[in-house]
Amino acid sequence: MQCEVRVQTADFDVSTELNLLRQQSLQTGAVVNFVGTVRDIHNGQSIANMELEHYPGMTEKSIQDITLQAAQRWQLLAATVIHRVGLLQPGEQIVLVAVSSQHRGEAFQACEFIMDYLKTQAPFWKKEQTEQGAQWLDARESDGEAAKRWQ
Repeated sequence: MQCEVRVQTADFDVSTELNLLRQQSLQTGAVVNFVGTVRDIHNGQSIANMELEHYPGMTEKSIQDITLQAAQRWQLLAATVIHRVGLLQPGEQIVLVAVSSQHRGEAFQACEFIMDYLKTQAPFWKKEQTEQGAQWLDARESDGEAAKRWQ
């Protein structure tokens, strides 16, 4: 399985990334993706911006491991995971998870699995800037519950 993992400050072009993924194999019957964006509101508070930090090297390895776990569960042909770090504004893209397989069912499940594990296991630290000041975010309980269903 081809696997591309990038942690970067720059934005990404979803169309370009999906085309590259689709071109990995002529066996591709399905490409499924998830694009996360920065919200302008969280728990009723307006968000001015979000800052993401990570451990270079460790974070990429963690995402690679998550993607390989997905490949052990489902027959994937390729996967691309891009996560942005740095200062992001509401409406900006923050993450892309895209997978290809011969069949859509495996692609949908693998994409959701990778996203659920990314939210709970990849080492990122998020800080939101609100009108009341900056606050570091803890992992949401609902993200943990979503990841448990894959165990």
